[in-house]
Amino acid sequence: MKLDGSCHCGAVRFAVESAHPYPFNLCYCTICRKTGGGGGYAINLGADYNTLRVWGEENITVYHARMADAETGTIGESSGQRHFCKVCGSALWLYDPNWPDLVHPMASAIDTELPEAPERTHLMVAFKPEWVPLKPGPRDRVFDEYPDESLAEWHQRLGLEDR
Repeated sequence: MKLDGSCHCGAVRFAVESAHPYPFNLCYCTICRKTGGGGGYAINLGADYNTLRVWGEENITVYHARMADAETGTIGESSGQRHFCKVCGSALWLYDPNWPDLVHPMASAIDTELPEAPERTHLMVAFKPEWVPLKPGPRDRVFDEYPDESLAEWHQRLGLEDR
């Protein structure tokens, strides 16, 4: 599915092809929540990085999250590149060179009508602040940290990969 996206002010537009366009992963981690989640979580999609086309690239800035090493507590920089419009601050997509074929557009930046997810996955719930309500639906799955299936596996399990 072709996804068209943009920032709020229109300084950046992009298009990308996605085999996994259902917005189902609600991430409550501090990085997603603080950089792109107005409701206390953020939703990103999976897409093919090689199809990403960008207009207004000069208006993009990249943020590398600061992360603590679980074993040593040392603070380091994430390899993940969170792309934002430097004019209006809109979160656009995440790219990580460790997975060079993937890009994760923020659902909030997508202008194309997205399909409704039949269920949702709430992840990184251990990092959810108390003020954020957790209201999983009857089919939703909840994980303190990472889920037990990838974006592609979720779409495949529900027979949604070719829609």
